[in-house]
Amino acid sequence: MSNKHWAIFTNNASKKNNFIASLLNGKVSSGFQELRNKKGSLFSKSVLEDFMRQEELHDLKIITKTKAQNLKTMSSGERQKALLAHVLENKPDYLILDNPFDNLDIDTQAELKQKLHNIRNEILLVQLISRKSDLLPFINTFFKLEVNDLIAVEKISIAERPQKKEVFSKKIPPPLKAFDFGEKVLIELKNVNVSYSGHPILKNINWKIEKGNFWELRGKNGSGKTTILSMITGENPKGYGQELYIFGQKKGSGESVWDIKRRIGYFTPAMTDKFTGYHTVQNMIISGLMDSLGLYIRPTESQLRIAKEWLLLLDLLHLKDNLYHDLTIGQRRLVMCARAMIKHPILLILDEPTAGLDDASAELFVALVNKFASESETAIVFVSHRKEPNLNPDFIYELKMGDEGSTGSVH
Repeated sequence: MSNKHWAIFTNNASKKNNFIASLLNGKVSSGFQELRNKKGSLFSKSVLEDFMRQEELHDLKIITKTKAQNLKTMSSGERQKALLAHVLENKPDYLILDNPFDNLDIDTQAELKQKLHNIRNEILLVQLISRKSDLLPFINTFFKLEVNDLIAVEKISIAERPQKKEVFSKKIPPPLKAFDFGEKVLIELKNVNVSYSGHPILKNINWKIEKGNFWELRGKNGSGKTTILSMITGENPKGYGQELYIFGQKKGSGESVWDIKRRIGYFTPAMTDKFTGYHTVQNMIISGLMDSLGLYIRPTESQLRIAKEWLLLLDLLHLKDNLYHDLTIGQRRLVMCARAMIKHPILLILDEPTAGLDDASAELFVALVNKFASESETAIVFVSHRKEPNLNPDFIYELKMGDEGSTGSVH
């Protein structure tokens, strides 16, 4: 007889940390009696971050003690493999999987799914998921977590997609001041090569981003996506001495990193994961005009007006005086996307912006990005491991890994 395994479908209002803590502390909810008096372990991004902090603060390698690399230098997939091996060494009776496939490329997801399939008869699995497509096929018991309430459901009811409704009916607000940049080509990489400690990362990368282009950047974990982005934003010295042109200037020709950054809107969830400032929703949007995270000066009337227009577009005006931290994760992502776009930058970079979102919130975020592409001259680079079903890029730039480094191709 096969084991019982659970899927708990969460949304961005679910208090999943409360559920996880209760289960690991032995407070077993109705429907989970099989876990009573059993030893559990957690497989999650938060556990990995704790191990990374210990490595950084105390130079203490726990889950990578047999490896030369530390966690910080590993790809997302390598970190997940190291954590799973460590967790299984402790021989738990059950394993809580908190969105285990976030930030993983398709091949790494398939590899992890196979490993979980292989242990399903020895270990009970509790999968918390926000994206329906991530459901492990052998799961046989289903719940929804509505805030703190667990509700038993049939699998079929979960699979139904919500009715589509019109969103973001207003036009995106114009900038207070437009950027003056007359050239068509914004970014160009010509035969760019990058290695770290003799290990090749990128090989002969040729990529041209023009005004108004909407690109999706794809590639496996460790293929060099972050390396390319960090060269474009001016943060990576690997661009020096190469045919890398940023807003018309060759890298190393005296360009100002500040001048590069002020023309780029940038958002990745890591920006706010550890952000502890107490700022209102309105002020977080206005802070995009100052290139700061949070607002530290009194806003002008024109800044308040533009923030109101953005909040009306997002249907969040009623929350303008609420603390940013009190929003749901989906609402926070919309606010940060608006913050990155408020100046109508020449280039908008969105790095894994839908990681951790539920299906409905991801669909909403993608709709907003599509709207930016259709109603502005801003060029967009959207980076994701997950193929978002409704994303409408003009082009895809895909990195394919090889022994001599990743090569790029345009679709």
